[in-house]
Amino acid sequence: MRLTCPVCGERDRREFYYKGDGVALNRPAPDAGTEAWDDYVHLRDNPAGVTQDLWQHDGGCGAWILVTRNTVTHEVLATGLARGRAEGTHES
Repeated sequence: MRLTCPVCGERDRREFYYKGDGVALNRPAPDAGTEAWDDYVHLRDNPAGVTQDLWQHDGGCGAWILVTRNTVTHEVLATGLARGRAEGTHES
């Protein structure tokens, strides 16, 4: 799979670190209890079809990008900077 970094251009997906979907970023509060933490750590949706995922260009500029892709066809539909979506975002 090839991803297009908005800063560096098209690259092999091995240059990127997969962070997960937007739901995976909703970390429970430290005192949320064991059930909430168990769900956060172990349960993930595995949708068939179009998804949006957060990736970091770890092997390049370090930018965080939002990737829209189809999990059935493996087609990458769009990429763009993920401003404010993750801690340590490269963008200002």
